[in-house]
Amino acid sequence: QCWLVEDYAVVQECAPCSGFQAASVTECRPTGFVEKVVCSTSKRDEYKRCRSAVMEARVFWRFVGAMMGVAAVFAVLVVCRQRVLDRKALEKVRKQIESI
Repeated sequence: QCWLVEDYAVVQECAPCSGFQAASVTECRPTGFVEKVVCSTSKRDEYKRCRSAVMEARVFWRFVGAMMGVAAVFAVLVVCRQRVLDRKALEKVRKQIESI
């Protein structure tokens, strides 16, 4: 991995791995995306893993959707709990009025 210690130039922008690359290039496994780089000193072509903006956006919106779902569930729980507490308070007031 010459790009860790040398300057490099990007030859091919970040792109999804092909089926052959996914099986043969170890850099494809973590993210599923690679870019081809050329190291300036050693002149070697290597693959470098990268993150796709599309993939990052999809993960972000999936997270936002999950958080909205969790917020909706807890909002419903709060409303239900408030109704139970209101009923208990009304029952307590009713009992106090009946005892007078």
